[in-house]
Amino acid sequence: MRPIRDILEAQSVVVIGASRDQEKPGAQLLKVLKDVGFAGRVAGVNPQGGNVFGVPLYPCVRDVPFEIDLAVLLIPPRFVPDALRDCAVKGVKGAVISAEGFAETGTQGATYQEDVRAILKSSGMRGFGPNTLGLVNTQTKLTTSYFANSQMLASGHIGFAAQSGIFVGALLRYLSSLTGLHLSKGIGLGNKVDVNESDALSFLADDEQTKIIGLYLEDVKDGGRFVKNLKKATARKPVLIIKSGRTQAGAKASATHTASMAVEDSVFDGIVRQAGAIRLHAIDEFVRTLKGFLNMPLPAGDRLAFVSYSGAQAIMSIDTTIEQGLQAARLADATQARIGRVIATSSKTKNPIDIFPDWLTHGYEKTITEVVKALLDDRGVDGIVFISFAEANPEVYQSLVNVVQADRRKPVFVSLLGDSLDKAACERLLDAGGLPCFDFPEQAVRVFARMRQYAKRIKGTE
Repeated sequence: MRPIRDILEAQSVVVIGASRDQEKPGAQLLKVLKDVGFAGRVAGVNPQGGNVFGVPLYPCVRDVPFEIDLAVLLIPPRFVPDALRDCAVKGVKGAVISAEGFAETGTQGATYQEDVRAILKSSGMRGFGPNTLGLVNTQTKLTTSYFANSQMLASGHIGFAAQSGIFVGALLRYLSSLTGLHLSKGIGLGNKVDVNESDALSFLADDEQTKIIGLYLEDVKDGGRFVKNLKKATARKPVLIIKSGRTQAGAKASATHTASMAVEDSVFDGIVRQAGAIRLHAIDEFVRTLKGFLNMPLPAGDRLAFVSYSGAQAIMSIDTTIEQGLQAARLADATQARIGRVIATSSKTKNPIDIFPDWLTHGYEKTITEVVKALLDDRGVDGIVFISFAEANPEVYQSLVNVVQADRRKPVFVSLLGDSLDKAACERLLDAGGLPCFDFPEQAVRVFARMRQYAKRIKGTE
């Protein structure tokens, strides 16, 4: 079976269903490939020939005068089998089938999908979908999404595969709009007529550009192969999984979405734990966890220290710490003495450290710098959560960024509360400096817990 790397690293793309109407998806995809800088050969297929955006259109894929690595089929389901047969004759390596209307819609659609499966199997061509926007490779600027843009093709380290259609494109556009959360590779699985989650895991585990893997799944095709490939992947890099269909109603909805067969949720949970992956239940959790893994070192232990202007938020955070199976760090006497240089009240030099009102005396930047440096040097502290408020002038946090950038021994997270516009400005500065910023400290604690879970997994202590 041909490896999917051959398709993800395609050097030639043909769009089947490329209209001469510049507003239609096929024409738009040809324009996108030019705009984002894809350097490979590109052509379109249209029965009437011609050209669009300066790209030649040929009546049939067999008429294209160069070898084709990847065909993107933007045509209705009833035309897909014949188009794939032409692709097989041409020797196309792989195909992305974008249309919906296959097995998820009923008997006729299921017949089309079985025809597609048979053609792919007999020809050796690899197929993505149907019901997917397909592929992204930010190294080569390959995309099969007609609403991609240059921002989405900015090079990053997140490898993402999803059993969905347009959701993949929407999520990737959102991630790429956030500082530091750019993609390495994106793989749309859709109905998984051929390429499935196990293929994607195997590829992303081996991909040097990918530092962390994300999966969105509704079911699993081959449980044994999935577990094997998931274990292989988690031994090399973190794997974050969102699986929907956790409830009976959700499972029923997934059957009409991508023709999925439900997997007992408790069984899936066990598989994920056994393999050492991290399961999440929502996109916001996924994004926050990405921030932690991509920007911070893995924690060496489970002891957290808190620096706060507010006793209330710190106490709630410690409750979450204990609930997550972590510990509130006990600070060394030497650490408390160092903190005492800028915090006059001795009780406030213990964990959680309360910097108010002392920062009014010593200055905010000096106070937070001294406190964080002391905690980074304390061997009894494995991570730091800095709880503060959103300043109108975000530059006050630059000194904190500088301290953390200079000392990467431990994960440090920031939580800011306050005016939404001020917070957005502060968060941009912190994120640009590689310092993850969250709305609430409990979120930071949960991210730390997931990172600790993975750290224990790769050391074989879980």
